[in-house]
Amino acid sequence: MSTQADHGHELIPRPELTPEALRAALAVVAPGRLHEMQATKDEAFAKAVEWQSLSPVQSWVLIWAKEIEIARRRDLSARYAQAEQDLEHGDPVIAQEALREMSAITEEALRAVRT
Repeated sequence: MSTQADHGHELIPRPELTPEALRAALAVVAPGRLHEMQATKDEAFAKAVEWQSLSPVQSWVLIWAKEIEIARRRDLSARYAQAEQDLEHGDPVIAQEALREMSAITEEALRAVRT
């Protein structure tokens, strides 16, 4: 794991960008998603073989690093949960703002894991 927990704001340190480290981190922050992670990993590796390219595996790593970044950071996970709830709001302005917020959270998480 590459960074230390931020005094209670992070549930766990940011994991290294390897399948094993990501799986271990997900087992802590969102264990109910392990099956989903494995299924998408299997798909990514199958595509990598078929396409003779590592790009599907690299994409899989980034997708799950982003998901874990959101789950491990209380600020991001709270914002994301609120945006998901607002997405179902009857007011289209609130729902549109929720989409923008979800996009902003995703971008913030991706920037964090790419550094």
